[in-house]
Amino acid sequence: MTQEEYKEEVRRLRPRLLQTARRYLSEDDAEDTVQDVLLRLWQMVGTLRMPIDALAIVLVRNFCVDKRRRQKPLQALSVNYEQTEETETDERIERVLAMIDTLPTLQQTILRLRHIEGMEMREIAELTGSSEVAIRKTLSRARQTLKQQYEKRYE
Repeated sequence: MTQEEYKEEVRRLRPRLLQTARRYLSEDDAEDTVQDVLLRLWQMVGTLRMPIDALAIVLVRNFCVDKRRRQKPLQALSVNYEQTEETETDERIERVLAMIDTLPTLQQTILRLRHIEGMEMREIAELTGSSEVAIRKTLSRARQTLKQQYEKRYE
């Protein structure tokens, strides 16, 4: 696909992509998501083939779902923060961070990249040189270990 063909496709597709994104996100977030997808597609312009409608819509939908997933933990944290005293919340966070430090190095790294840095599984897999399946398994084991340690120590 040439750059001119890409620009023409973007002009044609943009309203439809925005409509799809608005189903999942607020107006501002939808605009940002569509821009992110169009940037991603621009980076692949040399390998794209016409038409790109289906690919673009799937990318927008996936980006929206990822953004919503990342927002949920933050919303839950803010609700918990309002319901408890500041010191109790700080103590819990310190406990969990201390427990994370006791995990094997790979589990620590993957857990921090996923939940603290907010990286996607694919990005973590590329960074660590592992498969996404291996990353999911390691992350699951780390979460399970943390849950067991927390229940054992504090409940």
